[in-house]
Amino acid sequence: MRRWLALLVAATTSLVLIALLVPMALLVRAVAENGAMGRATTTAESVALSPDPELSAQRASLPVEVIRRVTPQSSDAVRLAALGRSVTAEADEGRQVLTSVQSPQGTVVISVFVSEQELRRGVYEAWVALLVLGLALVVLGIVLADRLARRLVGPISELAGVSHRLAGGDLEARATPGGPPELRSVALALNHLAGRIGDLLAAERESVADLSHRLRTPLTGLRLDAEALRDREEAARIAARVDDLERAVSSIINDARHHERAQTSCDAAAVVGDRVRFWSVLAEDQEREVTVELPQGRVQVAVAAADLAAAVDALLGNVFAHTPEGTAFSVRLTPDGRLSVHDEGPGFDAALLERGSSGAGSTGLGLDIVRRTAEASGGSMRLSKQGVELLLGR
Repeated sequence: MRRWLALLVAATTSLVLIALLVPMALLVRAVAENGAMGRATTTAESVALSPDPELSAQRASLPVEVIRRVTPQSSDAVRLAALGRSVTAEADEGRQVLTSVQSPQGTVVISVFVSEQELRRGVYEAWVALLVLGLALVVLGIVLADRLARRLVGPISELAGVSHRLAGGDLEARATPGGPPELRSVALALNHLAGRIGDLLAAERESVADLSHRLRTPLTGLRLDAEALRDREEAARIAARVDDLERAVSSIINDARHHERAQTSCDAAAVVGDRVRFWSVLAEDQEREVTVELPQGRVQVAVAAADLAAAVDALLGNVFAHTPEGTAFSVRLTPDGRLSVHDEGPGFDAALLERGSSGAGSTGLGLDIVRRTAEASGGSMRLSKQGVELLLGR
C-alpha cells in the first residue's frame, strides 16, 4: 500500500508540475526574447539619435550596422525601414531590428543584430532551476505520502495480525486503536467482536459441560441397577459399559472446560481393536458376522485416542442403527492409517454427510464427528455406498 500510494502521489504531482512548469518555461523564454529585442530597439534608437551614428555603433553592446545607401538590391527589411518604419526581421542565427533616421546626406538605416545566444540568455539556467524545483517537489510529495502511508499501513497491519491471531484461536488478542479515526473505529469494533466471540465460546463450553455433567445422575442410577443384577457376569458387562460411558462424559466435560488441547497421537491399531471388541458383544447378540483386519505392529496417527475411539464408535454405531440385525460388517485398518468400515446393508444416503441429518431418528452428528476427526489429523473422509473410509494423518 505504501508503494502504491507513493506512486499515486508521484504521478499526481508530476502532472500538476508539468501543467505548471511547461507554461512557465515558455514564459521565461518569451520574457528573455522580449528583453533582448527591447535592448536591441533601445540601441537602434540611441544610435539613430546620436550626432555620429558610426561612433555610437562602435560603442554599442550589440552589433550595429549603419546603412547610408539603400539600393534596389537591399533586402526587403532594409528598404521597408528606409521608408521610416521600425522593422524586426529574421536573420541567419538571430534577428535584426531596423530603424531609419534622416540626415543631411539622406536616409540612414540603423540595423541591430540580435543573436540566438542573446535571445536565449538566462533561459536554460531558468529551465534547469525549474526542473530542479519540480524534482524537489516530487520527492517531497513522495516523502510526505510515505509518512502518511506509514500511519495507515501500521494500524492496518496490526489489525490484520490480530485477526489472524483470533482465527488461530488466540481469543486474548486485541488491537491497539491508532491511526485515522476510521481505523480506530475498526480496531474498537474488532476488539468488541473478539470479546463477544470469547464470551459466546465460554458460554457454549459451559453449556456443554453442564449438560454433560447432568448425565452423571442417570449414569449413577444405571450403575446401581447394574450392581443389583443377580447375574454377576451380566452385571459386570453392563458395569463395564457404564464405565466407558462415564469416561466419555468426563472427557466431554474436560474438553469443554479446557478448550485448548495439545496435539496428541495414538496407536490406531490398539484403539480400533479395543472398540471392535467392545461392539463385538452386541454383534454376537444380533448374530452379525464381523470381519476385522488389523496390522500386527503399531499404526501411529495424529489423533487423540479418545477422539479416534469416538469416531470408531460413531461408525460402528451407524452400522447397528441403520442396518437390520444379522447384517455383516467389516473393519479394516492399513499400516498407512487408512481405516474403512463397510457393511452389507442397503448403503449410505449422501444426505447423511450433512450435519444434523439422519434417516433413523438419531441426532445425525455421527458422520460429522468422524469427518472432523479425520480432517483435524490432516486426513479426509470418503463416503461410499457400502461404508466409510478414513485417511488419518500421521
